[in-house]
Amino acid sequence: MPITLFAAVKNEALKPRIVVLTDIAPNDIEPDDMESMVRLLVHADQFEIEALIATTGWNNTGGQERTDLIHAALDAYEKDLPHLSKRSAQSRFAKDESMQPLGYWPTPEYLRSRTVMGSTNMGMKYIGEDNDSPGSELMIKLADEKDDRPIWVTVWGGGNTLAQAIWRAQQERTPEQLKTFLRKFRVYAITDQDRPWSRDDDQPFEISSHHWMKSFEEDLLFLWCECAWKHQNGTGKNQWGQYAEHIQHHGHLGALYPKYKWGVEGDTPAFMHVMPNGLSDPDCPTQVSWSGYFEWGVGRDGLTQAYVNDRGRPYDIGTRYFNYFYPAMFNNFAARMDWAKEGKGNRNPVVIVNKVTGLKPLMVEATAGKEYTLDASRSYDPDGNALRFKWWVLPEAGTYKGEAVISNGDASKATLNMPSDAAGKTIHVICEVTDTGTPSLTSYRRVIVEVK
Repeated sequence: MPITLFAAVKNEALKPRIVVLTDIAPNDIEPDDMESMVRLLVHADQFEIEALIATTGWNNTGGQERTDLIHAALDAYEKDLPHLSKRSAQSRFAKDESMQPLGYWPTPEYLRSRTVMGSTNMGMKYIGEDNDSPGSELMIKLADEKDDRPIWVTVWGGGNTLAQAIWRAQQERTPEQLKTFLRKFRVYAITDQDRPWSRDDDQPFEISSHHWMKSFEEDLLFLWCECAWKHQNGTGKNQWGQYAEHIQHHGHLGALYPKYKWGVEGDTPAFMHVMPNGLSDPDCPTQVSWSGYFEWGVGRDGLTQAYVNDRGRPYDIGTRYFNYFYPAMFNNFAARMDWAKEGKGNRNPVVIVNKVTGLKPLMVEATAGKEYTLDASRSYDPDGNALRFKWWVLPEAGTYKGEAVISNGDASKATLNMPSDAAGKTIHVICEVTDTGTPSLTSYRRVIVEVK
């Protein structure tokens, strides 16, 4: 059975914690990890980046230590930071950079201190003694910190460094302690890169440490993405002109942003899933986020279970929503590159629904057969731009499968007409607010209606 998790951040003003496992490589081998690294760093005020770990994957099948490429990105970040920090009107840095609030730009020194090597050997056969690394040791340390926030491990390459940390904890802790350890982590894996790439995709999944980690399904939330990364790769390639115009050569990070070789930013969905934009609770993969949609089931290996989207209904749903959200995602990136270049730019609207501020889903109750008023009139734009509103029902996320109609869905105040047969069900409504700045930016708030 899948683990059931609920949003557990007591103070939602804090950033989500993430770890990056990247098989970053020179541009002549594969530049897409560097592309994703640039996008991550211009969003560094949205994530508490706990670790940047260079490891193996399809771009590095073993033996290569490439933390120098991460440090090159951090050098560019340092040069752009005086501009980027103006977005939050940040004038100083915290002495203690743990427990970072949303909007806080970390120091380059902090990020450099979290940049380490992970496993340099691909595959499950290496997990065990003599395979510990600075990366696996850091992940154990992070799990043991007194911090209630989950740690999202965004797997851009192979997940073997996390697997080694789990193996070490398994050797040294009781079964209950291991459960506690596992429940600190969430995994978003871009395909399965702890097995060699082959054009025919004929490498067995059993040789991968991902296969082993999914055996902890009761305690380790594991998302196996085979949808969003492909669409990000392909859409970015097809629309490369936008990247050349709005991303490349915008600031020092833009100067570092390479042209694609195979596809564009295939690893970006791993952290877009955790983006604190009000759209979803990352712990609920069926809610739909900027990184797509997942359902619990058997994955491509035909053996293990996880939250997957490689085919059928979840793939089709994920494709539809990726295409829908792509323009907003790109504009968000482009606006931040403006800040990197100029120290000024557009900022996202702030969505307030029913007088409640915040980003986590808003839980409300309504009566079947009655009308329910949704009010976002207190929403505002920090730059004074006009706002456009769009209220819509996300049917895949709720338990009510009939049609729920919204009246005045393009106004700040809308009415949800509760179906008479919806009692005991939930309906998920998205409040989507877009400003008129350049580029236009979108923010969200999810309302989960429990129908009585």
